[in-house]
Amino acid sequence: MGAPVPENDDELEALAVSARAGLVRLIEASGAFAADPGWRDAFAAVPRHLFVPYYYVSGVGGHERRWGESPDPRTRERWVLGAYEDVPLATRLRDGELLSSSSQPSLMALMLAELRVEEGDRVLEIGAGTGYNAALLAHRLGDELVTTVDLDPEITESARRHLAAAGYHPAVVTGDGARGVPERAPYDRIIATCQLASVPRAWIAQCRPGALILTPLATGLVALTVRDAAHAEGHFLHSPAYFVPLRGESRPESGPVALGGVPHRARESDLFRFLLALTRTALDPQEAYALWEREGMPDRRRYGVTVGPEAAWAWLDDPEGPYAWPLPGSSGARLVEP
Repeated sequence: MGAPVPENDDELEALAVSARAGLVRLIEASGAFAADPGWRDAFAAVPRHLFVPYYYVSGVGGHERRWGESPDPRTRERWVLGAYEDVPLATRLRDGELLSSSSQPSLMALMLAELRVEEGDRVLEIGAGTGYNAALLAHRLGDELVTTVDLDPEITESARRHLAAAGYHPAVVTGDGARGVPERAPYDRIIATCQLASVPRAWIAQCRPGALILTPLATGLVALTVRDAAHAEGHFLHSPAYFVPLRGESRPESGPVALGGVPHRARESDLFRFLLALTRTALDPQEAYALWEREGMPDRRRYGVTVGPEAAWAWLDDPEGPYAWPLPGSSGARLVEP
């Protein structure tokens, strides 16, 4: 016989506390906190269910909407338990297209740990989403040091409501994340929770020297160290990452890639598809496959990105080559023949 269904708010809150503790244990077991165990307390304290008052679960015939105000106790139970599963939650759909989501908590924990924040760091988050990630940052650093930005005023307004309900009040800005938020600069850390085709130079210009920028790029996560207002460089992390594209400027290219002639093991390889995404403006699939085979199917950590005042390029093993490819929108970046 299972646990009783929560019948009132107190019982539902008790269920949320228990489920949250279970999620924290799961994240810890995954190793996501390894780079900075200080994030464990934030995930244990911030109530994710307040940031997803409703979300959508894929099912037969479409999406099921789960919401916390349902009159059915069992639906409310499924809602709160689902909020603490280690999965991304679709929070906004339009004509079946995903517009916004709450990311997988273990991936969020990994990214926040790799951000390697220090006391007093000023952080800019690109992509407000539900506000949950901003709440985690605010819990760790304090409201006054955290800024989150999103292009959609409906998203930023709902993020503000969710944050206030959980007791957090960082700066929530409506604007194009590719342009950063210059009025709140300079930043010590920038973290993006949306997919981009390249790294906006506005971010680098708004950072202090030595700052860290962590952003999704080509199904991976790249961590760039800022040298000065025009230069940044760094490697990819080992983890794959798939995010909703940034709305506004610097949108990643989309569309299927024809893989005819590429062996099945490469077509099915996440690492090969990462290389394709990283080099899609420079290499065709056959060239990418030849490189992938020759270099021993390299994992993401062997790749990196360099951004300069005019050129931005991705590379394998060494920024100076022999393998380097221009990123989209980069004038003057050279292509080194594979």
